[in-house]
Amino acid sequence: MRLRPSLVLIAGLMLSGCAYNAELGRDQFAMVDEASLARSGEQAWEQTLRTSKVSKDARMNARVTTVGQRIIEAAGLANRPWDYVVFDNDTPNAFVLPGGHIGVNSGLVRLVDNDDQLAAVLGHEAAHVLGRHAAERYSQQMSTQLVLAIAQAAAGGGGSDGGRAVASLGGAGAQMGFLLPFSRKHELEADRIGVDIMQRAGYRPREAVALWRKMQAQGGSGRPEFASTHPSDATRIQALENYLASQGW
Repeated sequence: MRLRPSLVLIAGLMLSGCAYNAELGRDQFAMVDEASLARSGEQAWEQTLRTSKVSKDARMNARVTTVGQRIIEAAGLANRPWDYVVFDNDTPNAFVLPGGHIGVNSGLVRLVDNDDQLAAVLGHEAAHVLGRHAAERYSQQMSTQLVLAIAQAAAGGGGSDGGRAVASLGGAGAQMGFLLPFSRKHELEADRIGVDIMQRAGYRPREAVALWRKMQAQGGSGRPEFASTHPSDATRIQALENYLASQGW
């Protein structure tokens, strides 16, 4: 069978973008470099600062910075400056952006019982950086869009019945069958690496489980796990319990 030149190109890009990530213990597909991601992260951070309310609670901001810096140093990421900002938002959430930016909602700081639980969240975010999850996620989306565009053209273009079917069903199938499940894998990897970082930073890894039990008690969106970018709280708790037991923690 003769391969189409476009398919050969895709295969070549995927092979050239694969590399072993020691933190994850697996090969990883990444077509975008860290410098490009950092530029995008800077733009997103600036937009977030403009559109979100920054908390003026000095003690809360100092607490996040102190715990965050310990986590970043334990993760081996202190070779660049990091920003830590608390946003005045009741939703218990945190995020990391490429380029060295961590945002934490005030609702999360109020939810945690101690610095160990706060470290569990920040360790999870640092783990996403070590895992190069942003680069991998972006690369997956790029390659999926490219494959669907080629499939649509092969089916007669967007104006044909076949092309419309590929566009409508192909996108949904790729998201449900590949992109979202892989995002859940990223989250579980970040949970595992995050408790390793916690332990190195001097925090109690078991508090990660206590944190997720608190999150579970808050209730969820009700969406089935297969249609979510995040694992269910029960899945995360069980995976963490198994990993902590394997480490004797």
